[in-house]
Amino acid sequence: MRKLVSCVVIAAVAGLMAMCQPAQARMQYYNSFKSKYSNLGKADLDKKCGICHGADNKKQRSDYANAIGKALGAKNVKDADAITKALDEAAKGDAGDGKTYGDLLKDGKLPPPYKAE
Repeated sequence: MRKLVSCVVIAAVAGLMAMCQPAQARMQYYNSFKSKYSNLGKADLDKKCGICHGADNKKQRSDYANAIGKALGAKNVKDADAITKALDEAAKGDAGDGKTYGDLLKDGKLPPPYKAE
């Protein structure tokens, strides 16, 4: 009987943990970014989600990521053409020092990361 109760408790805890996933990867965004900006170095591309998100919390988004989100107009967009258009629109955004995000990316540099205020 004790083993049965232990198994039920373990199964319940495992089920709860599976239901409480905090975030879902949006690999379609990263894959479109990687295809569009293939001139970036491996070290930059290895940052994956960190290109747009804070290192400590994936809910933190850089200004560049916010520009992409605004251009997409919806969450979890799957259409590759819509994502590419959003990347093009975000590339027009101001990255500071008189440059756009597109200028930085064309020069092989990543947009500024998320900064806590």
